[in-house]
Amino acid sequence: MSWHRFPAAVALALLGMHNVHASPGAHGPNGEHLDGQGTASVSGLARLPDGSVNVPKLAQRRMAIRTVKVAEGEHPQTVELNGKVAIDPNAGGRVQAPFAGRIVPGPQGLPTAGQAVRKGQVLAKLAPVASAVERGNQEATLADLRAMRALAERRVARLESLEGTVPAKEIDAARAELASLAGRQKAVAGTVRGTEAIVSPADGVVASAQVLAGQIVEARDVLFEVIDPARALVEASTPDVTLASRIAAASLPAAPDAQLVLVGGGRSLRDGALPITFRATGPALPLAVGQPVSVLAKLKTTVKGIVLPAAALVRNPANEPVVWIKSGTMRFIAQPVEACPLDAHTIVVTRGLSAENRVVVSGAALINQIR
Repeated sequence: MSWHRFPAAVALALLGMHNVHASPGAHGPNGEHLDGQGTASVSGLARLPDGSVNVPKLAQRRMAIRTVKVAEGEHPQTVELNGKVAIDPNAGGRVQAPFAGRIVPGPQGLPTAGQAVRKGQVLAKLAPVASAVERGNQEATLADLRAMRALAERRVARLESLEGTVPAKEIDAARAELASLAGRQKAVAGTVRGTEAIVSPADGVVASAQVLAGQIVEARDVLFEVIDPARALVEASTPDVTLASRIAAASLPAAPDAQLVLVGGGRSLRDGALPITFRATGPALPLAVGQPVSVLAKLKTTVKGIVLPAAALVRNPANEPVVWIKSGTMRFIAQPVEACPLDAHTIVVTRGLSAENRVVVSGAALINQIR
């Protein structure tokens, strides 16, 4: 061999030794090599025959790809519950019609959904309605009461003019009869021509308004729903009777800033499951009454695993959950894992990773799209 070819031979030998050894972080949870198969060298974005992806350094910077070296630890066990948002009975209410009647706007008009209201504010007025026969009977009764009241007023006036010559008890009896007739006339007149004010049961905003001016409603029809936008109830369901006693904390992925406080678990089945109630508080909760939500409940028991941001978990073409491991300068390998949510922002991987793996925590979705 000529001396001028010796450096080239050394370079080829070193390259072969480099291909023999696995790159750092390229071992599975049981120590197996994840990059054992040889791959053709490529220089651009490409998915290699073994399923791994080649991403040049410049592309990694543009895609904002970030990796971390993971570590295993003990973390609270979590369970995901299905629930829905309900009105907090101590911070809102439902306004129903006390009797059949016609809607009349209040002094400030009819409120609309989203409008702020105060406790005791008149939302609308309800004028009673009746059939022709009932209305005729009420008018006749009202006419009789007017006549009887007029006679009672003249009798009281006459007795008061004879005060001192007639017993005081007769004057008092006449006055009491006049007051009774006046009260009866007022009550009957209210059912014929009067209106009843429909007021807000609490401070808050109108969640729903289902009335129009002149609308005829029946007794117990829901007219308005008033809620406090900073308070709500979340009713989750579970078949496990003991779950409520094992919950340490909870969160809402739909509202990460909301603070959930466990109220308690029911002891009566509802649709085949037991309800667990949480009170949600926070500034301007992005929740609507009746909205279906998922509740992540942290239990008092722990699970051993690796915590990662939720964005690190993606799905491969077979719809399996995977994370991307960096096995070289430009090579990334998809590793199937088993994971469960820890809270609204993080997950815990219970199987599929080892402590030496360098996992992509930012840009995993972009790597997953490379074909």
